[in-house]
Amino acid sequence: MTLPDLDPAQPLRVPAPAKINLFLHIVGRRPDGYHLLQTAFRMLDWGDEITLRRRDDGLILRTTDVPGVPAEADLVVRAARALQAASGSAFGAEIGVLKRIPMGGGLGGGSSDAASVLLALNRLWGCGLSRRALQEIGLKLGADVPFFVFGETAFAEGVGEALSPLAVPPAWYVVVAPPVSVPTAEIFSAKELTRDTEILIMQGFAAHKTRNDMQAVVCVKYPEVAESLEWLSQYGDARMSGSGACLFAPFDTEGQARQVAASAPSGWKVWVARGLDRHPLKDWVAG
Repeated sequence: MTLPDLDPAQPLRVPAPAKINLFLHIVGRRPDGYHLLQTAFRMLDWGDEITLRRRDDGLILRTTDVPGVPAEADLVVRAARALQAASGSAFGAEIGVLKRIPMGGGLGGGSSDAASVLLALNRLWGCGLSRRALQEIGLKLGADVPFFVFGETAFAEGVGEALSPLAVPPAWYVVVAPPVSVPTAEIFSAKELTRDTEILIMQGFAAHKTRNDMQAVVCVKYPEVAESLEWLSQYGDARMSGSGACLFAPFDTEGQARQVAASAPSGWKVWVARGLDRHPLKDWVAG
């Protein structure tokens, strides 16, 4: 596929899609404390939006504030600087983020933002790094970043970096965001967390009874998640994404999903999104 040239004088707007974990099993723990996982990642056609403008002075500037996240700690800034260091690029960037994905929701918002910055600046700066190289940079930023750079529905192992393409049926999802933010580190460190789930073979996972190993722990610690899960489970196979707090249930048609979403209790944050099998920036990098 031949891509059109980008005008570095114009702002570049790119999507950063949310993700869900169709299942998430914790199958062990490394000596360094990192948990070994098996999961299936799928993107949604809904998420954040990143605006980038190339600078010639090498400065990396964030143009939008994120409550509680200083610029130096923001993954989009860290991603841009990591790409500078890896590529030797003398360019900089102004980076703005339109946030829609809830923070602490298990939908991969920060990781997706970072991946979109890597993919877009790799092209805007003319770095020419491969997908594998961008995935290696991304892994140092967060375990979910390599998936978004990988750019398609995937079966993941290790700490989430060992990725294989995965075919799943089309689906529409009702997503519920309970009014809590769940710290991932808190759930991973919980003593009651199951860490010895049987290892699956990728080809057979769909027929296997899967789950999210973190879900029971989160529901005990955060009653709001348990309440939302109970409501959504009335309509389908509801489960939590990542370490929470967001929940989802799949439906065959958009109409079914919208009917369920419309019946949510007043004041709840509920939306409908379609499963996305390819990242919109998938073709922006070779490999």
